[in-house]
Amino acid sequence: MAKVQVPVPSSVIAAGGLVGGYGVARWTKKRPLGGAVLAVAGAAAAQQWRQRAGRKAAGALTVAYVAAFAGSHPLAKKVGAWPAVLGVAGAVALASWAVADRRA
Repeated sequence: MAKVQVPVPSSVIAAGGLVGGYGVARWTKKRPLGGAVLAVAGAAAAQQWRQRAGRKAAGALTVAYVAAFAGSHPLAKKVGAWPAVLGVAGAVALASWAVADRRA
């Protein structure tokens, strides 16, 4: 029987990169390791964004991904670290789905 592979949606990769990057950094106490998770997931999501929605959309979504990471820091001071990370991850996932995954 043939095995059918379904690609992981870019929205899941992007949200997973934000949540996973924070989780790895927190649990290992090695921020660069968390940054590596964030970067690898961001690059994988950007590749799918480019393939599915074009360069312009991929650029905008990449800016949103980086802005979400940066914005989670001041937001964490107001609502806590995990709620901030989950909130920005959800926002990036929604944007990614709307721009790229919905078309797939």
